Amino acid sequence: MNMSSATEWIENITYDELAIGQSARLLRTLTLADIQAFAAVSGDTNPAHLSPEYADNTLFHGVIAHGMWGGALISALLGTQFPGPGTIYIEQALHFVKPVRIGDTLAVTATVVSKDDARKHVELNCQVVNQNGQQVLHGTAKVLAPTSKVRLPKVSAPHIQLFDPEARFKDLLAMAKGIPPVRCAVVHPCDLESLSGAMQSAGHGLIVPVMIGPETRIRHIAAEAGIDLNGIELIDAPHSHAAAELAAELAADRKVAMLMKGSLHTDEVLHSVLARPALRTERRMSHVFRFDVPLYAKPLLITDAALNIRPTLLQKVDIIQNAIDFAHIMGVDKPKVAILSALETVTPSIPSTLDAAVLCKMADRGQIKGGILDGPLAFDNAISLHAAQVKHIESDVAGDADILAVPDLESGNMLAKQLEYMGGATTSGLVLGARVPIALTSRADAPMARIASSLLCLLVAHNARRDQPRKAWSADA
Repeated sequence: MNMSSATEWIENITYDELAIGQSARLLRTLTLADIQAFAAVSGDTNPAHLSPEYADNTLFHGVIAHGMWGGALISALLGTQFPGPGTIYIEQALHFVKPVRIGDTLAVTATVVSKDDARKHVELNCQVVNQNGQQVLHGTAKVLAPTSKVRLPKVSAPHIQLFDPEARFKDLLAMAKGIPPVRCAVVHPCDLESLSGAMQSAGHGLIVPVMIGPETRIRHIAAEAGIDLNGIELIDAPHSHAAAELAAELAADRKVAMLMKGSLHTDEVLHSVLARPALRTERRMSHVFRFDVPLYAKPLLITDAALNIRPTLLQKVDIIQNAIDFAHIMGVDKPKVAILSALETVTPSIPSTLDAAVLCKMADRGQIKGGILDGPLAFDNAISLHAAQVKHIESDVAGDADILAVPDLESGNMLAKQLEYMGGATTSGLVLGARVPIALTSRADAPMARIASSLLCLLVAHNARRDQPRKAWSADA
């Protein structure tokens, strides 16, 4: 078997090679990622290790490593170096002396103190010391040492991708701090998912729900699920179409500041909105998804993957401008917009590349404002700096996009679903371009997605009411 000279090897020390007093050492610096990974694989989510707010008020005044993380380092030393492969743990005593904090560098030492020739047992004194020479952990290990020599290529540790959707969700919720809830027309909440999503949004202080639909049916669903509707405004409507009409009327009269889709077809809600001139703007309505993607460093917006099927060039102008304006509301001063196609060169046989080039020129001329546009860009070089560098793409957007503008609904919807179901992304979204934002949730959306969509709408509504009479959007209007 031919092996590269660059191959790293792992070799054990057999029982016969071990001598009393012989030792080995391992160094490791604790990172936040280490703590998070240990919590993920062990299930030990003690807030002393994961919550700075809680940990600051404990005896240790700050986040500390799990005690058994130090024990795991001893195991790593014994299993990989000393004695190494073939070692079998028999017992381990541990004494925890001092806490280990992020940034501490630990020296782990194991020293042979006795050997049992009959059973091939080896007893080792184990010491763990920090960078200040302070002992943080000590104990005694007893192992069955290997008797056969082993030399193998070193196996790389599996890669752990740390992604904490709950933490991302809390960061998103923090954006609503200090913003009062707004009245929201919940249109036809006649299934458990839409009804509970609206009530959970209300529980987070994001909306004051106005339930519109068949009252008897809504109350029956609430009763079966144990949802308390006491104090909730409920407007009776015989069916979904009537509920959509009533919700649009409330929005047109400025009695609600946002709409939330329940268990009805999207086009019913949108048709009712479009039928009222008071709710229309100079912009085309479009949908924006917001994703927290495990392998991407910042939130990613995708538009339009839910509303406009095959948008024209001028419709794409509105779609992109809606997304840029929304990115501003979300705190991105100069969002980078990647206009996607199948490749990054202008090709007459692929119309979306032509649209991308024209849209970029329109942005240069001020017809699209507030963002940095580039395209056409393929998906890989839109979100991967490495891919862009390999293809020698010089761009302020490539590899660092905030917004992905897709060519059409089909490609956008497939991309969005792939990110969610195969990429582990968490999602939320809303419809923009009308006088009020619309939370356009899917029947498959989890509660977190529904709450997050409500929050996005709240931020847009709050931004809009700064330019309009306060009474129109207040929770008690």
